[in-house]
Amino acid sequence: MTNWRWWLCSLLFVATTVNYLDLSLTYEEFIKPEFHWTDANYGTITSFFSIFYAICCLFAGKFVDWMGTKKGYLIAIGVWSLGAVMHAGCGIATTWFVDGVDSVEALRAVEAGSNVALAISTTSVYLFLLCRSILALGESGNFPAAIKVTAEYFPKKDRAFATSIFNAGASVGALAAPLCIPPLAQALGWEWAFIIIGGLGFIWMFFWAFMYDKPESSKHVNEVELEYIHQDDAAEAAEKAAIAEQKSIPMIQCFKYRQTWSFIAGKFFTDGVWWFFLFWAPSYFSNQFNAPATSGLGQALIFTLYAIVTVVSIFGGYLPKIFVDKKGMNPYSGRMLAMLIFAFFPIAALFAQPLGVHFNNPWWPAILIGLAAAGHQAWSANLFSTVGDMFPKSTIATITGIGAMAGGVGSMIIQKVAGNLFTYAENAGSAFHFLGFEGKPAGYFIMFCFCGVAYLIAWAIMKSLVPKYKPIEI
Repeated sequence: MTNWRWWLCSLLFVATTVNYLDLSLTYEEFIKPEFHWTDANYGTITSFFSIFYAICCLFAGKFVDWMGTKKGYLIAIGVWSLGAVMHAGCGIATTWFVDGVDSVEALRAVEAGSNVALAISTTSVYLFLLCRSILALGESGNFPAAIKVTAEYFPKKDRAFATSIFNAGASVGALAAPLCIPPLAQALGWEWAFIIIGGLGFIWMFFWAFMYDKPESSKHVNEVELEYIHQDDAAEAAEKAAIAEQKSIPMIQCFKYRQTWSFIAGKFFTDGVWWFFLFWAPSYFSNQFNAPATSGLGQALIFTLYAIVTVVSIFGGYLPKIFVDKKGMNPYSGRMLAMLIFAFFPIAALFAQPLGVHFNNPWWPAILIGLAAAGHQAWSANLFSTVGDMFPKSTIATITGIGAMAGGVGSMIIQKVAGNLFTYAENAGSAFHFLGFEGKPAGYFIMFCFCGVAYLIAWAIMKSLVPKYKPIEI
């Protein structure tokens, strides 16, 4: 048997990895002081990214289904790479619109709290919103396209494992980021970090263009592998005919199915938790434990956090395979059981702040947040695969896009609440308290409490909507 499906899975992994080399590690030490931002400004940008990403996801899946996997993925990564590179021009562009500031170096020199500083922060926020919208437009196509590829190239029993591998790119990207982005920003300027990241996306496009074809058309896939890929079908001929003739479910009609709402609930309650950890963890370690991302300790903490995520999340996709092969469960039941197990992992986040503050040791929250985030990635790999279990291949990208939209809306709410909460708590000081914590630490603890229970809430709703395996028939 050839194993071309795993080479394509590796490309999905690389694309997802590059997608997660992002803004958060340059925020606290480089972007925040240069543009005179507050946490509320940062929360506005991250929440806008989330909602715009959500809106784009609603149509990205349909776009991928319409354009086809090859062209759709190429366009998505191309737009994403352009958006990443455009961030580098925000500093120069800000000087064009703010009177009295004629260079990027002069931005930091402006007196904090002055009218000019306010003009700089306002202008730069709008410029970043423009760049983030382009980034979100491209990024919205990544997961619908990647999930479609796994459905095309993997049988049902292997999809969660394949998804967990490419989805681990999110944690590997976050793992590599503290080792790459802060040194790049220090040595070359934060702008070059975005230019290099965008450039990696353009390089990826070259490999995708030459490596991907549908299994039936690929010269790298032999008959044995093709038979393995289509093992879930009554006959290989029927599968080939279905690929050519299968009707797609109209987007509006998708919302009448409980299976769609189950996926929506799973994404809405949990996606924002992952983005919260990704966007705010570097700032949390810097503010709470004086461990900025440019310090050895700060880099070690972020690296450890995502190292835990990477290892655990890959096993998370393999767990339902054990349930299916060893226990004889159907794929959906195996995935739901695995998701219940991993829904308990984020409870670790409840103890991150108390133990970190009590022992005055940032390694406690790094490890516990790592376990919580690992639970998310394992959960996410199985959640994505439930779409392939219940919907026809012609509609998988559409449903994935709808779910991603719901996840983006949930993330927007969490990011906006977090940014405003942190700014308010910091200004209020000891007047703001929650379960023994005061000021900004109290704000962090509130957010960790929600993150800890979100997955159990989501699982309960999903189980009530779709208690047992029930595929869509059209």
